[in-house]
Amino acid sequence: MYTTFIILILSVVFFVHGKIRSDIVALCALALLIVFGILTPSEALSGFSNSVVIMMVGLFVVGGAIFKTGLAKMISSKILSMAGTNETKLFILVILATAGIGAFVSNTGTVALMLPIVVSMAASGNINSRRLLMPLAFASSLGGMMTLIGTPPNLIIAEALEAAGYERLTFFSFTPVGIVCLTIGVLVLIPLSKMFLSQKDDKNKKKKKSKSLKELANEYQLSHNLYRVEVHDNSVLAGKTIMELGITQNYNVSILEVRRVSGSSRNFFKTMSQEIAEANTLIQSGDILYLLGEFENVQHFVEETKVELLDTHKAEGKVTGPSGELEFKEIGIAEIVLMPNSKLINKTIKDAGFRENFGVNILGIQRKQQYILKNLKDEKILSGDLLLVQGTWENIARLSEDQSEWVVLGQPLTEAAKVTLDHKAPIAAIIMIGMIVCMIFDFIPIAPVTAVILAGLLMILTGCFRNVEDAYKTINWESIVLIAAMLPMSLALEKTGASQLVSNMLVNNLGGYGPYVLLAGIYFTTTIMTMFISNTATAVLLCPIALSAAIQMEVNPTSFLFAVAVAASMCFASPFSTPPNALVMGPGHYTFMDYIKVGLPLQLIIGIAMIFVLPLIFPF
Repeated sequence: MYTTFIILILSVVFFVHGKIRSDIVALCALALLIVFGILTPSEALSGFSNSVVIMMVGLFVVGGAIFKTGLAKMISSKILSMAGTNETKLFILVILATAGIGAFVSNTGTVALMLPIVVSMAASGNINSRRLLMPLAFASSLGGMMTLIGTPPNLIIAEALEAAGYERLTFFSFTPVGIVCLTIGVLVLIPLSKMFLSQKDDKNKKKKKSKSLKELANEYQLSHNLYRVEVHDNSVLAGKTIMELGITQNYNVSILEVRRVSGSSRNFFKTMSQEIAEANTLIQSGDILYLLGEFENVQHFVEETKVELLDTHKAEGKVTGPSGELEFKEIGIAEIVLMPNSKLINKTIKDAGFRENFGVNILGIQRKQQYILKNLKDEKILSGDLLLVQGTWENIARLSEDQSEWVVLGQPLTEAAKVTLDHKAPIAAIIMIGMIVCMIFDFIPIAPVTAVILAGLLMILTGCFRNVEDAYKTINWESIVLIAAMLPMSLALEKTGASQLVSNMLVNNLGGYGPYVLLAGIYFTTTIMTMFISNTATAVLLCPIALSAAIQMEVNPTSFLFAVAVAASMCFASPFSTPPNALVMGPGHYTFMDYIKVGLPLQLIIGIAMIFVLPLIFPF
């Protein structure tokens, strides 16, 4: 028992110190529990198979898909429009929206869903995301006190009361307590977050090393010479390849890309697919061609080939949405600089073989701060030229691999990862709503963890990620390992009798001073224990103790059990006491001390308030 206490205390010291990563500290503690024989290897590793941990992995994937498809940006823009430029109003809206969802969905699920939305919102509103993410985690726990299913401790005390023969708690029995907690939370978090979470983290800011894709397109003025034409049945282009037509040679315009309504079976909605214009690309009726060239040449091309020149506002085909500008979903752009000894020096663009060998087009040349965008096919490549290339992201990646002839500037693939797949947003929304519905309604025979796993798989299978690797990259493994490694600590405390010893000592010593003092003792005992072990484990350990203590004093045990549930759920002073706290630790770049500074005052204020509020709602 004493060994377990020493390991726990050392872990807390290293967590607070913050010099060693929190997941490494947790793994070291886990290893020590095995080495000293406190836990068997299977017991120590049980956290990695815990449903909460598996659910967190799935929710990271779901949250990542919400961000990748642009759904987060759409939702955040709605909230931003409601808040306007008032940062405090935005802060309150985030808290209330998160608490509202948290009342019906697990707090872990709530944070995972809201996390990408809030990050996107902070970026759009030029707000420090550190100020929003920790309150987001706290708000999910505050909202969890609103309903019976909001958090596991609520279910635990409801079962305990019913088993003891007391009146069953209803779905909304917790709502008055939840409203009080939420009100205190909003009032306390507004000043605390401004004081401790709004400072700029300059150490984590990196200097911008590369231009964004839109900046690159604007620099070369691509939009000024970009035109769209639609191919109809009577056009001479329909049914022919680009090579057969000789468009560049005959009309002095370049086809950059072809867009057509996707016929893929993976698409549940009609979307426009992008295809790079290659020599063997077959043009079909209904295709939208993106042309680069002077207006006179494009106009001549339109008249000769009987295609329709589209204005900038006309939607493409039957698909509504943004059109008339370059998009970087499947096709991207990048700058390359030729090496001085490159074999391409003094070759013309048409003889360089970029399209034939790498499947990319040359859109422009930057030479001595001047841009060459016209008549490129006959332009010779000189040493020191910057070439703007366009192609699929796979082909641009191939260019990056060949460093002997040229160097790809910046990090185009990193920029590509920032491009949202907006046409997949409706699919992501349907999957997300389906997952939430399965988690809310008990009559649906799908367990919450199963619903999350299915949602994550569907996000991948329906193309809400570019590839599976992108899905794996959304998982914050530090948070996963931290929770999985700390969960067995509660088992060690219970197995060695440490939890029972501490609980009985506090309750037995305070019981003679009256129900209010005993209520305070139970509440703060639960609070202290929840800082080191999971809130669910704490509620299981203290629930029977609180019940028996109330019965011995011949008072109504409801307020005592509510004290256990509230104290177990309102634990904000530690990053690993609840999964939501751990979820935001990485994205917010928080330290253990950040949780102490903001979470501990909130935890104490709610605790003091509950000692007086609970007896009013549930009299002794």
